[in-house]
Amino acid sequence: MTILFIILILLASFLLGFVVLVQNPKGGGLSGSIGGFSNQYMGVKQTTDILEKGTWIFAGIIGLLCLFSTVFISGKSTEETLEIPTQKAPAKSAPQTPAPVKTP
Repeated sequence: MTILFIILILLASFLLGFVVLVQNPKGGGLSGSIGGFSNQYMGVKQTTDILEKGTWIFAGIIGLLCLFSTVFISGKSTEETLEIPTQKAPAKSAPQTPAPVKTP
């Protein structure tokens, strides 16, 4: 599941970067050369609107994927994280007295 979220986030990030790089607020960027025929039919204003909507959509997708990944990708369940590990102390026994040393 982790790999799926990583792939989806990376894919959406690359697409967001591409859409942002294609935009140019003055109308002379890559949007004119890539859009080509679409500018003739749809007009420059509609092309920039589509690119702006694409920017918001991909940014939203990345945000949602990051939020959902924290829910689905969990190293431990909540019960395990709340459990405090305790170690049992060794049982105390009576102190052992050393055996008497016999001298010859």
